[in-house]
Amino acid sequence: GSSMFPELLLTALCVLLTLLEDGPQNTRASACPQQCPPDSSCVSGTACRCDPGFLSPSGKNEVNQGETCEDIDECEQPVKVTCGKDARCHNTKGSYYCTCKPGYRPGSGATKFSNASENTCQGMDKRQLNPVICKSHRNCVNTHGSYTCQAEFELNPQDPKLCKEGDLVQQSGRQPCHKMTHCQNIVSSYECRCRPNWKLIPGSPNGPHNTVCEDVDDCQPGQNSCHKSTQCHNTEGSYDCLCRPGWKPVPGSPNGPHNTVCEQDISFPTWIPPPGIKSQSLSHFFEKVQDLHRDFKAALAQDTIQDIIQEVDNLLETPGDLFTLPRSEQYCVATNLLTGWEHILRELSKALSNGTLTFRTAAGTELSLEVKKQGDKNVTLSINQAKMLVNWDMVQDSGGSGPAVVGLVSSPGMGKLLVGAPLVLETEEQSVLNETHKGLLQEVSSVLLSDVISAFVSNTDTQNLSSPVTFVFKHTVTPGPRQKVFCVFWEPGQNGSGHWSTKGCWMVGTGDTSTTCQCTHLSSFAVLMAHYDVQDDDPALAVITYVGLSLSLLCLLLAALTFLLCKAIQNTSTSLHLQLSLCLFLAHLLFLTAIDRTEPKVLCAIIAGALHYLYLASFTWMLLEGLHLFLTTRNLTVVNYSSVSRFMKKLMLPVGYGVPAVIVAISAASRPHLYGTPARCWLHPEKGFIWGFLGPVCAILFVNLALFLMTLWILKSKLSSLNSDVSTLKNTRMLTFKAIAQLFILGCTWCLGILQVGPAAQAMAYLFTIINSLQGVFIFLVYCLLSQQVQEQYRKWWKGVRKTKAESEQYTLSSGIQSDAPKHSVVRPCIAPR
Repeated sequence: GSSMFPELLLTALCVLLTLLEDGPQNTRASACPQQCPPDSSCVSGTACRCDPGFLSPSGKNEVNQGETCEDIDECEQPVKVTCGKDARCHNTKGSYYCTCKPGYRPGSGATKFSNASENTCQGMDKRQLNPVICKSHRNCVNTHGSYTCQAEFELNPQDPKLCKEGDLVQQSGRQPCHKMTHCQNIVSSYECRCRPNWKLIPGSPNGPHNTVCEDVDDCQPGQNSCHKSTQCHNTEGSYDCLCRPGWKPVPGSPNGPHNTVCEQDISFPTWIPPPGIKSQSLSHFFEKVQDLHRDFKAALAQDTIQDIIQEVDNLLETPGDLFTLPRSEQYCVATNLLTGWEHILRELSKALSNGTLTFRTAAGTELSLEVKKQGDKNVTLSINQAKMLVNWDMVQDSGGSGPAVVGLVSSPGMGKLLVGAPLVLETEEQSVLNETHKGLLQEVSSVLLSDVISAFVSNTDTQNLSSPVTFVFKHTVTPGPRQKVFCVFWEPGQNGSGHWSTKGCWMVGTGDTSTTCQCTHLSSFAVLMAHYDVQDDDPALAVITYVGLSLSLLCLLLAALTFLLCKAIQNTSTSLHLQLSLCLFLAHLLFLTAIDRTEPKVLCAIIAGALHYLYLASFTWMLLEGLHLFLTTRNLTVVNYSSVSRFMKKLMLPVGYGVPAVIVAISAASRPHLYGTPARCWLHPEKGFIWGFLGPVCAILFVNLALFLMTLWILKSKLSSLNSDVSTLKNTRMLTFKAIAQLFILGCTWCLGILQVGPAAQAMAYLFTIINSLQGVFIFLVYCLLSQQVQEQYRKWWKGVRKTKAESEQYTLSSGIQSDAPKHSVVRPCIAPR
């Protein structure tokens, strides 16, 4: 027992020393991650270290999460190990071994050894390797590591290991072997065998003197030992390993041999400060960039990228005198930062290994990169505040052969330099905004709704992409009623400054917390929320509209009841008047009660679609009115009304209600999201959608005008040829008056709406509002009050009402007299005397 005490004491001291040695490290290092990278192990529960034979990309034993342990090529030039004379080094994963060169064998019998001290390689007698190579020992003479042939077969000066035919070949008359084969001696003859890295051509025998071989393509997968940084180039009987374009051999490594190792020829791009900007903070930033440029190494590109992002963050988080610069100079700095780091990140990313990498800083800046040789059809990059979906075909540079790079970077601090930056809308979007608010738009101010992101790919020609790139932005602010969301990009100006622009970008959809955009180019993007101030509507116009439309509703209702209930006057004309009155009544009623109900959006879209249909139907009935008037006037010469009536009865319902239904159905099916605007429930003017209403209306007005002119021409000819027939003359003059009145009522109102431009816009607005709001009053006046037939019916109704009232009063009076008689008096019958 006492003899074991020293051993136990010694063991305890070793454990204590180990704990003391690892203790400070444990205080500095955090625990190992849940799973160390491949080819690494967790040491003492504190850090992941590469296994023996492996190193991290930074050249250290310790490896961080996300890194990989790379195999150490012990055989790489310059050779890190020495196998000795007549031996070769063979690299394996995590280790290596040595073997004797061909023609040599180990004297110890061990085929593999580790260093020069274990080397026992010595020349081998070829007769032992292949005893039939010569027909007898006297023809094959062994040399140090090789042999010679005598007598019938001599050495081939082009290949010392091959025999060439001698006198035996010439004496026997046999043909020599093909140059792609080995000459092998057999008893009294020879054979032609394919040389190493050659194979028989299809149909050729193997052995006879006419054997023909062809080169084996050593660059097929798995057939060569070229390093992944090189490209295999097949040669006759062998292959070369050459550096890929844009790569160069590592120091000490040749370009061509099988053990060639290359590195990408990447240099730190030049980043020039913006001219004319005087800022100590900006100068200090570019000093840091120059330090990174001076110390740059392609093998440490990943660390350099992290440092660049951190330096930009430091500048934006502690700007110093940067934010005291004028706004225009701040925009110049922002333009320089956005374009500069996009260029640097693109170039440095080419030195990274294939795969997906993410870089983050404490301030919230985040970079996501994907580097690979070939990709799927689409690639998606996601960061905390945005996501990008891009087609891989446009990522690869057309002139490049290396891996392609796609990157997405967001910077929360970049928005500080872009406060109040101008927004330039495309012509169409500006006209849409103005049209939506009837030219009452006073001012548009915009604020950033999302982080500023920059997207880049290997291909630098991204100004006009064949398919759009999709971006999804996250934001915490929800747009309000007078706020519009725009998908924008930062467009540099000619003076070094810049502005937000919507050119080539559009919004696909927006919600409370995210907005989806698409763009046909790559740059720096963001989502803006524009707040627009709109002048209050003219109260006089509002009063005229509501009073006039209210009177029109009453008159249209009376007109419709007249045409519907008055049987004596019902004909084709009154049927047309009835349908027109009903459509205008419903359209004006819906306009008054629901035009401003923009929420919920689905209901607003339904209201807009209904207004679209009702007003189109009204104009279609106006067209039918004009056509009927023209046909009636043309038939005055023959007094043929029956044919007109039959034609109109067949045509009016399908045209009056069918044509508007088809137009609205096509519009709703193609762009349903354009029904309803932020200000009112009407058609959105975006992308010409409003022409789904204006197009048919303009066409109808043009046709009605043509019909009106032809009607006047016919009436003029008729009046000049009439005799003194008073009745015919009177009817003709009435038709002329109705034609003029109909054009005034149904056409001029909308023409005045089109003329609301220029200096006379205000006057035209008042004129349009007065005439349009009183349209129903004019219809009731012309078609009812001024119609003799309707007047006769009104008189009959009035007489009937008065007669009914008189009878009612007489009945009431007689009932009252009877009720005043004594209730208990009994009338006794008269009794005759006897």
